[in-house]
Amino acid sequence: MNDRRTKKLTTIGMLCALAYIAVLVGRIPVVLFLKYDPKDVIIVIGGFLFGPSAALAVTLIVSVAQMVTISGTGILGCVMNVVSSCSFACTAALVYQKRHRLSGAVLGLFCGLGCQTAVMMLWNYLIAPVYMGYPREAVAALLLPAFLPFNLMKGGLNAAITLLLYKPAVTVLRRSNLIEPGASGEMRIHIGVTLAALLLFTTCVLWILSLHEVI
Repeated sequence: MNDRRTKKLTTIGMLCALAYIAVLVGRIPVVLFLKYDPKDVIIVIGGFLFGPSAALAVTLIVSVAQMVTISGTGILGCVMNVVSSCSFACTAALVYQKRHRLSGAVLGLFCGLGCQTAVMMLWNYLIAPVYMGYPREAVAALLLPAFLPFNLMKGGLNAAITLLLYKPAVTVLRRSNLIEPGASGEMRIHIGVTLAALLLFTTCVLWILSLHEVI
């Protein structure tokens, strides 16, 4: 039991480091002050492996580390990062925990995408005026042309990358003896799911490029 707990803590610590690196090297400015980074992919993989509480733990650790090292947005940026990542990763992990198979993972990722988009529309409406120094009416006018497509693109891209990387990541962790056989559930990625994930990934990348011309 202690050995299993040690492996779990080691794996979660490694996921925290990888998520932080993803923020450090993978941030891409998209529109306004909004930047895409792939840390939510790593967070949701942790959630699929160990449950929503692990996704929450990784989110909190990485968001605080980001705030005190590389971020210039302070506590507001930290809170927004926590809300955004948790609404996506914890939702997806919770659904997958209830339905531990490929269909549950796909459903969870799309539920996470929808939850993150809805939650961040509200939080951007509430917090962005403070952060940007804009009148609330001006921020409200940007919700549909800027914030909505950004959050849909972000969640869609993270969902696609997760579907493409989850099984290889689990294979590496299992061969490294960091997770037990069968710990990842019965998720077998079929060619149709892979092609759909690639299509979603390509669509979101093209959407990122087009968003530069929206505002």
